[in-house]
Amino acid sequence: MTNADPRGLSRDDLPLTAAFLIALTATLGALFIGEVLGQMPCTLCWYQRIAMFPLVPILGLSLWRGDGMSRLYGLPLALAGLALAAWHSGLYAGILPAPIVPCTESGPSCSGPAQVILGLPIPFMSFLAFAAICVCLILPKGNRT
Repeated sequence: MTNADPRGLSRDDLPLTAAFLIALTATLGALFIGEVLGQMPCTLCWYQRIAMFPLVPILGLSLWRGDGMSRLYGLPLALAGLALAAWHSGLYAGILPAPIVPCTESGPSCSGPAQVILGLPIPFMSFLAFAAICVCLILPKGNRT
């Protein structure tokens, strides 16, 4: 909410709201997969969670307070998560020659059939989520600082 319109969301708040909802959905999805389904994430998934989880309070507070702090604090986290997700997606797709570590047959795995949601593997979904958050944080050109 901007200071000019304290009653509701302005057009400048829509990208920030979208980024918040994407981060919230990704966080709740990761928690559901890990805690409810009991599927252990690989190391690269953990690193991406480290970048995604703080985005929920950062973006939520920025939206609630109506300030521009989401870019200052959220964009570096989203860019770091995007880089990690791109690396993870490259490993998953076989573009990068290294194996997904520590994804083994007896341990956590990103390549099993349970790791595909809506037809997309989790590394690709993570990449799309971070990319969308980055776009949403770069888009606003309003009066936010």
